[in-house]
Parts: sequence; C-alpha cells; structure tokens
Amino acid sequence: MEFVQPIRDKKQLEKMKSYLLKQNQRDYVLFVLGINSGLRISDLLNLSIEDVKGKDRITLREQKTGKAKNFPLSDTSKKVIADYLKQQDLISGPLFPSRKGGKPISRIQAYRVINEAARQAKIKDNIGTHTLRKTFGYWAYKQGVDITIIQKLLNHSAPSVTLRYVGIQQDQLDDVYLNLNL
Repeated sequence: MEFVQPIRDKKQLEKMKSYLLKQNQRDYVLFVLGINSGLRISDLLNLSIEDVKGKDRITLREQKTGKAKNFPLSDTSKKVIADYLKQQDLISGPLFPSRKGGKPISRIQAYRVINEAARQAKIKDNIGTHTLRKTFGYWAYKQGVDITIIQKLLNHSAPSVTLRYVGIQQDQLDDVYLNLNL
C-alpha cells in the first residue's frame, strides 16, 4: 500500500467536490462526509441511512479500534446528507449503496471514485481513501485546532504521530528553507 497525502489545496478540494457532484451524488456525499468527519473509510462505508437521517450527531463503534465514537455533524455534512436522501428517496439500508443493492460500495470502488476525482482536479500526489481522513486532520490543524485535540479525534498515540500523519512536519521543515533567506 502506498503512503497517501492529504489534499492541501482548497481549490483542488472544490474541483473534486464539483466533479463528484456532477458524476454521482452518492460519491459526492462520501467525499464531503469523509473530509468533514475524519472517519476511516471502513467506518464511512458501514454507515446506514438510519445512522444519519435527521441526526445532528453520528454514533458508532470504530471497526479498527473497537472504540465508541460520537461526534456532531457539521452544517455542510448535514446539508449534503439531507439533499442526498431527499433526491435519492432513500429510506433505509447502507448510506452508500452499491449498484448490486443491499450492500455498501466496496473499499476498492471508493478508492477508484476518490482517485478519479483527484486526477480530474489535477492532483499529482498519491491519493486514496485514507486521504479523506488525512485531509480532515490537515485542515483542522491549518485552521488552528491544537494538535493534541486532533490527536484525540483521530485516536493517535502521540502528537508527533498526528503531525507526521497529516504531513505537517515536512511542511514545517520546508518552510524553514523557503523563508529563512539570510
């Protein structure tokens, strides 16, 4: 498995969102919810309509850690979910159903969707499903959220792990070289 990067350019994020919305509303909602929740792809794909319909919070047990997670949905997430459920007339079942019905899309299909959207947005970095989670962490940090809070949100063992995870350490090192100019 290749190491993937967060999406660090807001214009590229917007291009991906625009592309996905034109292609498939389900995939658009997957992307928006992913970058706004920091959930792992396994937890995103296992969400049901009942988990989110009319809700202000998501409560789940993380597949990887077995830990309970309970967090509020952002206004952006609530809006895209409500629009999606209304337009698709979805009542129950997986939030991100496959065409085969009854089951959510696979991790591989989610990877294909996200990767194609990234290519359409001219992103050259390695992009995958984990990019959504890393993008959440990266932008939280860039907006001034304390790294220890992000560490807790992502269930990391140490702030240094979180900094490395979202690619901040390399950015900070590069900034020294680029901005010193003695």
